[in-house]
Amino acid sequence: MRRFRRENFGAMSDINIANLVDVVLVLLIIFMVSAPLLQSGIEVDLPKTRSAAIDQQAEGVVITIDNKGGMYINDVWVRLDNFENALHTEMQAKNTNNVYIRGDSAVSYGVAIQVVAKLKEMGIDGIGLVTSPIESKSRK
Repeated sequence: MRRFRRENFGAMSDINIANLVDVVLVLLIIFMVSAPLLQSGIEVDLPKTRSAAIDQQAEGVVITIDNKGGMYINDVWVRLDNFENALHTEMQAKNTNNVYIRGDSAVSYGVAIQVVAKLKEMGIDGIGLVTSPIESKSRK
Protein backbone atom coordinates (compact mmCIF):
# COMPACT_ATOMS: atom_id res chain seq x y z
CA MET A 1 0.00 0.00 0.00
CA ARG A 2 1.26 3.38 -0.91
CA ARG A 3 1.51 6.14 1.66
CA PHE A 4 1.65 9.84 0.93
CA ARG A 5 3.66 12.28 2.87
CA ARG A 6 2.12 15.51 4.12
CA GLU A 7 4.66 17.72 2.35
CA ASN A 8 3.26 16.68 -1.06
CA PHE A 9 -0.12 18.28 -0.32
CA GLY A 10 0.50 21.97 0.23
CA ALA A 11 -2.23 24.61 0.26
CA MET A 12 -2.92 26.39 -3.00
CA SER A 13 -2.64 30.11 -2.54
CA ASP A 14 -3.69 31.26 -6.03
CA ILE A 15 -7.22 31.43 -7.42
CA ASN A 16 -8.07 30.21 -10.88
CA ILE A 17 -10.38 32.96 -12.12
CA ALA A 18 -10.85 31.61 -15.65
CA ASN A 19 -13.69 29.31 -14.59
CA LEU A 20 -15.43 32.13 -12.75
CA VAL A 21 -15.23 34.41 -15.79
CA ASP A 22 -16.67 31.65 -18.00
CA VAL A 23 -19.65 31.15 -15.71
CA VAL A 24 -20.32 34.89 -15.43
CA LEU A 25 -20.21 35.35 -19.21
CA VAL A 26 -22.60 32.45 -19.77
CA LEU A 27 -25.03 33.90 -17.21
CA LEU A 28 -24.76 37.32 -18.86
CA ILE A 29 -25.64 35.84 -22.26
CA ILE A 30 -28.59 33.94 -20.78
CA PHE A 31 -29.98 37.09 -19.16
CA MET A 32 -29.46 39.15 -22.32
CA VAL A 33 -31.40 36.62 -24.38
CA SER A 34 -34.22 36.10 -21.87
CA ALA A 35 -34.78 39.76 -20.80
CA PRO A 36 -36.84 40.77 -23.87
CA LEU A 37 -39.06 37.73 -23.35
CA LEU A 38 -39.96 38.86 -19.82
CA GLN A 39 -41.62 42.07 -21.00
CA SER A 40 -45.38 42.32 -21.14
CA GLY A 41 -46.52 39.99 -23.88
CA ILE A 42 -49.12 41.44 -26.27
CA GLU A 43 -47.55 43.57 -29.00
CA VAL A 44 -49.65 46.65 -29.78
CA ASP A 45 -48.94 49.90 -31.55
CA LEU A 46 -50.13 52.42 -28.98
CA PRO A 47 -51.45 55.79 -30.15
CA LYS A 48 -48.98 58.61 -29.64
CA THR A 49 -49.90 61.70 -27.59
CA ARG A 50 -48.21 64.72 -26.07
CA SER A 51 -49.82 64.25 -22.68
CA ALA A 52 -47.77 64.67 -19.54
CA ALA A 53 -46.22 61.51 -18.13
CA ILE A 54 -47.71 60.13 -14.94
CA ASP A 55 -45.19 59.98 -12.11
CA GLN A 56 -46.78 57.13 -10.22
CA GLN A 57 -49.08 54.61 -11.78
CA ALA A 58 -51.41 52.86 -9.37
CA GLU A 59 -51.62 49.10 -9.50
CA GLY A 60 -54.39 47.93 -11.77
CA VAL A 61 -55.63 45.41 -14.28
CA VAL A 62 -54.45 45.92 -17.88
CA ILE A 63 -56.89 45.26 -20.71
CA THR A 64 -55.19 45.00 -24.11
CA ILE A 65 -57.03 45.26 -27.43
CA ASP A 66 -54.90 44.11 -30.38
CA ASN A 67 -55.22 45.28 -33.98
CA LYS A 68 -57.67 42.46 -34.82
CA GLY A 69 -60.01 43.34 -31.94
CA GLY A 70 -58.90 40.50 -29.66
CA MET A 71 -59.08 41.30 -25.95
CA TYR A 72 -56.63 40.27 -23.26
CA ILE A 73 -56.84 40.74 -19.51
CA ASN A 74 -53.30 40.87 -18.12
CA ASP A 75 -51.98 39.09 -21.24
CA VAL A 76 -54.60 36.30 -21.11
CA TRP A 77 -56.98 36.13 -24.07
CA VAL A 78 -60.64 36.44 -23.13
CA ARG A 79 -63.89 36.24 -25.10
CA LEU A 80 -66.44 39.03 -24.90
CA ASP A 81 -69.09 36.79 -23.29
CA ASN A 82 -66.66 35.83 -20.49
CA PHE A 83 -65.15 39.32 -20.18
CA GLU A 84 -67.01 40.46 -17.05
CA ASN A 85 -66.32 37.29 -15.04
CA ALA A 86 -62.64 37.19 -15.99
CA LEU A 87 -62.17 40.88 -15.20
CA HIS A 88 -63.97 40.61 -11.87
CA THR A 89 -61.81 37.61 -10.89
CA GLU A 90 -58.59 39.41 -11.86
CA MET A 91 -59.58 42.58 -10.01
CA GLN A 92 -60.28 40.60 -6.85
CA ALA A 93 -56.95 38.78 -7.19
CA LYS A 94 -55.07 42.09 -7.46
CA ASN A 95 -57.33 43.82 -4.92
CA THR A 96 -57.75 46.89 -7.11
CA ASN A 97 -60.49 48.93 -8.77
CA ASN A 98 -58.27 50.51 -11.47
CA VAL A 99 -58.31 49.37 -15.09
CA TYR A 100 -55.88 50.48 -17.83
CA ILE A 101 -56.80 50.02 -21.49
CA ARG A 102 -53.98 49.46 -24.00
CA GLY A 103 -55.48 49.66 -27.45
CA ASP A 104 -53.72 49.35 -30.77
CA SER A 105 -53.94 52.51 -32.87
CA ALA A 106 -55.62 50.47 -35.64
CA VAL A 107 -58.51 49.42 -33.37
CA SER A 108 -61.84 50.94 -34.37
CA TYR A 109 -63.36 53.48 -32.04
CA GLY A 110 -66.44 51.28 -31.56
CA VAL A 111 -64.49 48.40 -30.03
CA ALA A 112 -62.81 50.68 -27.51
CA ILE A 113 -66.14 52.29 -26.59
CA GLN A 114 -67.73 48.85 -26.09
CA VAL A 115 -64.99 47.98 -23.60
CA VAL A 116 -65.38 51.30 -21.75
CA ALA A 117 -69.18 50.83 -21.69
CA LYS A 118 -68.77 47.33 -20.20
CA LEU A 119 -66.46 48.74 -17.54
CA LYS A 120 -68.96 51.49 -16.69
CA GLU A 121 -71.78 48.91 -16.47
CA MET A 122 -69.64 46.96 -13.99
CA GLY A 123 -69.32 50.09 -11.85
CA ILE A 124 -65.61 50.67 -12.53
CA ASP A 125 -64.71 54.35 -12.49
CA GLY A 126 -60.90 54.13 -12.37
CA ILE A 127 -60.30 53.76 -16.11
CA GLY A 128 -57.05 54.86 -17.73
CA LEU A 129 -56.05 54.92 -21.38
CA VAL A 130 -52.43 53.94 -22.04
CA THR A 131 -50.60 55.84 -24.79
CA SER A 132 -47.01 56.25 -25.86
CA PRO A 133 -45.33 59.67 -25.88
CA ILE A 134 -44.49 61.46 -29.10
CA GLU A 135 -40.75 61.57 -29.54
CA SER A 136 -39.82 65.22 -29.84
CA LYS A 137 -37.07 66.17 -32.26
CA SER A 138 -34.40 68.35 -30.70
CA ARG A 139 -33.76 71.62 -32.50
CA LYS A 140 -30.25 72.92 -32.92
